[in-house]
Amino acid sequence: MTRRCGIDTSILVRLTTGEPAQDFGRVVAALTHLVEVEHVALFASHMVIGEAYVALQHHYAVGKVDAKAALRSVLSSGLVAPSGGDAVMDALATHRGCGLLDRLIVLQYGSEDLGTLTLDRKMAALPGVDRLAPRGSGR
Repeated sequence: MTRRCGIDTSILVRLTTGEPAQDFGRVVAALTHLVEVEHVALFASHMVIGEAYVALQHHYAVGKVDAKAALRSVLSSGLVAPSGGDAVMDALATHRGCGLLDRLIVLQYGSEDLGTLTLDRKMAALPGVDRLAPRGSGR
C-alpha cells in the first residue's frame, strides 16, 4: 500500500516561489526522494492551498491570477497533488465569480457531504451553496 502524506503551507510556498534557492533545491530533492524511492504520494489540502494563495499575495506581492497559475503549476507537476483532485485545479483556473478561498470552502464541505450556507451572493451561485436569508431579530 502506498503511503500518503500531506504537505504544509511552508513546503507549498517554497515549491511555488523557489525561494530561497538553496532551500528550494533541498526541498525538491527530499520530496522527489519520497515520491520516487519511497513511493509516497504527496498532497496539499484545501487549507494549505488557501494559505499559500494568501501568502503569495501578501509576502511575495504576487497578483491573484499569477498566484493561482503558480499553484496550478506546482500542483500539476506530478510531485504534489491537491487532495481535492481536479475540482481544486478547476477552482484555481476560475477567474470569475467568487474567490478561490470561497471555492475551496465549498469543495471541502462538499467532500464531507455537507452543503454550504453563505450570505455572499457570488458564493451562493456555486452548486451546493444556499444563500442564508436572515429573518428579523424579533426584539
